[in-house]
Amino acid sequence: MTSSETLPADATAARPGKYLTFDIGGEIYGMSVLRVREIIRLCPVTPVANMPRHIRGVINLRGRVIPLVDLRARFGLPAAADHDRTCFIVTEVAATAGGLRPYAVVIDSVREVACFTAADLVPTPDFGGAIDDRFITGMARTATGVITLIDIDSIAAADAAPSTDPGDSLADLLKGSS
Repeated sequence: MTSSETLPADATAARPGKYLTFDIGGEIYGMSVLRVREIIRLCPVTPVANMPRHIRGVINLRGRVIPLVDLRARFGLPAAADHDRTCFIVTEVAATAGGLRPYAVVIDSVREVACFTAADLVPTPDFGGAIDDRFITGMARTATGVITLIDIDSIAAADAAPSTDPGDSLADLLKGSS
């Protein structure tokens, strides 16, 4: 890694360690395994009215009602039918009131747990402001290509944040139902 490729010091930069890698829309993504609680097969999803397109609804996992986000839709990728390898990754993310809350995402398929060293990681490239890269923590170079590393907490926080567009965030919608 050259000096121009050093990782940023901020908290959202990708860090060396283990990452769960998975497919979405033909691309490979990864998230820290420390954020993953479990991976489950498709189960019934209860739609919730007036949600943004990327929020599929909620799932009932052993008595816990968990919001379910379709990462394909969240990232603006074309819709695709679920198949036998489609699954849900259940995570715990920072709650606005403090502590952690459950949060699940739909992915096309799980690949593996990969271990990335500091030499494998590079910062998110400068896309010139044309790309919304706030959910990307960095890139991991592998023998077969590049894996986009995502920050599940940033994705969840964007869904929970108040928005200027009515009905755009999960928090705005849930406020209206209380």
